Amino acid sequence: MTDQDYFSYSVDDKIYPGGDGVKLSMTDMLAYFEKHGAMRVSDLHIKIGTQPAYRVDGDLVRMRGAVMTDDLARKLIYPLIGPREVDRLNKDCSVDCSYRHGKLQYRINVFRENDGLSAAIRALGIEIPEPKDVGFPSNMWQEVVNRKQGLMLFTGITGAGKSTTIASLINYINKNRACRIITLEDPIEYVFDQKHSVISQREVGRDVNSFSDGLRAMMREDPDVIFVGEMRDPETVAMTLTAAETGHLVFSTLHTRDVTGTITRILDYFPSGRQEEVRSQLSLGLAYVISQKLVPRKDGQGRIVAMEILNNTYAVSNLIRHAKIEQLYSLLQTKTRDRVDENMITLERHLARLVKQGKVDLLEAKKWANDQKSFVDAMNVVSDIGVS
Repeated sequence: MTDQDYFSYSVDDKIYPGGDGVKLSMTDMLAYFEKHGAMRVSDLHIKIGTQPAYRVDGDLVRMRGAVMTDDLARKLIYPLIGPREVDRLNKDCSVDCSYRHGKLQYRINVFRENDGLSAAIRALGIEIPEPKDVGFPSNMWQEVVNRKQGLMLFTGITGAGKSTTIASLINYINKNRACRIITLEDPIEYVFDQKHSVISQREVGRDVNSFSDGLRAMMREDPDVIFVGEMRDPETVAMTLTAAETGHLVFSTLHTRDVTGTITRILDYFPSGRQEEVRSQLSLGLAYVISQKLVPRKDGQGRIVAMEILNNTYAVSNLIRHAKIEQLYSLLQTKTRDRVDENMITLERHLARLVKQGKVDLLEAKKWANDQKSFVDAMNVVSDIGVS
């Protein structure tokens, strides 16, 4: 069959032979997300040679049914992404796009690999949570949404909830401040309504060629708040830092596991001859680094966010400027009070709080800690109500 033949199928056609002889459509497979909630069922993986698998509470669970073939995969995936994205897939061997169905928005990555066609489908809620419901360990988010400038970096592995956290903060600004918000995303994940702010969302590949092209144009579009979906290359990093330094509130993401690793990753984008300049820019433009993980709840009802937060205070800025990155962790451990000049926390301390509050199991928390000794120390000092 040609690619055109597969477009005669629709997402509602019963194609996949599931368990008990019941055939399922792509719509049926997406309905599973809505039935159980995107916080519990986060992803669907389609790969030739095995059954489709959902990620449930962080673990992969295969469906009961037939092993995926190339023909089945094309019948399910091609109608979902459409002819334009299939053309891009044939040209680039992978494609990112989005899809809306029912009460959920989906981020889709389709790619070619050793066995043929594969897809990773991520569920995102259409309803954007309030910042107070995200799971911040303090009220630092209130300071963030009232800022006029600075770089807010959100880090963590894929599926750590970065997009949801950023969306909650931008939506709060959208509802409460009269400002100009422009986003650059690949693809667009959460769709914002026009509220008190004027907001434009641009998708890389559809509305703009690249993040750097979009940022360059954005400087002529009078933004107050900017969201750069990901800092992927030195040019995008440099332009994002400049935007933060020149009077904009900028949100962006990186794939790093902790806040000190985030600073190091940014510096590693540049040759040694430029690193002093970049450290100076970062020390001046950075506002917060928030590294987060989604940890299974003790009651088995989904996952809860655990955060590590670096606030760019004078002391932090000084350490970054003088390349003393290894000393940042000690400030995270000590400047933990809920006040503007502190508002920091290690991941280990936040995990300890969640354990003491009965929200996360002790053994589960230990698995997610970056440093076992620091976690043990945190368990010895954190109180049951988590205010230490």
